[in-house]
Amino acid sequence: MMEQFLIEYCSPTLAGLKTANLCNCPAHSLEELNMHLCRINNLLNKKDVYLEVLNSKNGRALIYVYRKSKITQELTNQNILDFLRAYGYNCGSFTYCIERLKKRFACSDIFPHEIGVFLGYPLKDVIGFIENEGKNSKCSGLWKVYSDEYKAMQLFERYNKCRKVYMKLFAGGRSIMQLTVAA
Repeated sequence: MMEQFLIEYCSPTLAGLKTANLCNCPAHSLEELNMHLCRINNLLNKKDVYLEVLNSKNGRALIYVYRKSKITQELTNQNILDFLRAYGYNCGSFTYCIERLKKRFACSDIFPHEIGVFLGYPLKDVIGFIENEGKNSKCSGLWKVYSDEYKAMQLFERYNKCRKVYMKLFAGGRSIMQLTVAA
């Protein structure tokens, strides 16, 4: 079941097209979920794909699925670093940033919108979303767009096509390991 969620919601990351995705899946037992994540991490970490629980409550877990090399590279961008510092991130390391993000989820009922940076969304769109409180976007798809509408629409189409192809291949018997592209 976990693999099906990953294919459906995270295929652009598995394909190496996107920095990261989120997957909100059932988690009636955190112990069982952690066993599944450990097994999948053992398979996919070799291909630079990692899974971590950002938050869990009410029988659901929010799983962060990411390309470590891509997010680490993005966190060297000075504009992104400055943006994250405004939200209390001391961006000395990727590990610290993820732990800070987890704390932001745990300490608030409000979704931490800076997560868009961790998902590889354009910084202008993340800032636009926050400043406009989610309103007045040029368009929306996988995220709300406040900057380059044309480029975003192309990406949305590419990601959706990837998801459809991956779901078809998975239904046809391909494993998540076979569908995950190495970095």
